[in-house]
Amino acid sequence: MKIKKGDKVLVIAGKNRGKVGKVTSVDPKLGKIKVSGVNIVKKHMKPRRGKAGGIVEMAQAFDVAKVMFVCEHCGDKPTRLGYIVNKSGNKERICKKCKSTV
Repeated sequence: MKIKKGDKVLVIAGKNRGKVGKVTSVDPKLGKIKVSGVNIVKKHMKPRRGKAGGIVEMAQAFDVAKVMFVCEHCGDKPTRLGYIVNKSGNKERICKKCKSTV
């Protein structure tokens, strides 16, 4: 999975199409991510010891295929990511448009 926690992404499919947000969590095993301010659902919470109950709004996880990485070097445009192996042998993510490291 090329999208990591903390990346800025653009939603390209679904009811939240066009929204931009920051990735808050990633689950590579399931291929799901959570983005702040995107895919907000209401959850009914039962009162627990020390916490009040009620209706809470929270971000729900959705498929990573519905987002594109937003490159800051390209002027905040959505782009695909690739990998390159540098001289020291480490893999780095690169922007496919401007070829800069992310």
